[in-house]
Amino acid sequence: MRLLHIAAACLLDEHGRLLLVRKRDTRAFMLPGGKIEAAETPLATLRRELREELQLEIDEATLVPLGQFRAPAANEADTEIEARIYRARLPHPVRPAAELEALRWHALDAPEGNDLAPLLRLHVLPALRRHP
Repeated sequence: MRLLHIAAACLLDEHGRLLLVRKRDTRAFMLPGGKIEAAETPLATLRRELREELQLEIDEATLVPLGQFRAPAANEADTEIEARIYRARLPHPVRPAAELEALRWHALDAPEGNDLAPLLRLHVLPALRRHP
């Protein structure tokens, strides 16, 4: 089993809804973010990925740690992810860029569909519901 280290963001709108993304040619919706590169901090990774995926510049000071979680990868077989998750208010509307194909808003009290990544279902949504 392979282990990937990632950083991802819970970006919330003014209604408290969570921004989810789906990469091209995949089925699962997940948080924006990505793999931590060698010699890169989780926050640096997250800022780079948000810039690439959503054309979003965000100040590190606005990213509050939610936790560190481990779950099966949504799009890679025999792989787990260890994710450092941060939360922030989305400062302005965004559009998908780079490898993203779709965006979706998810209300925290909405039912969880079968198209959500395991990390979201198992850890992130329960943590956000405990600490809205």
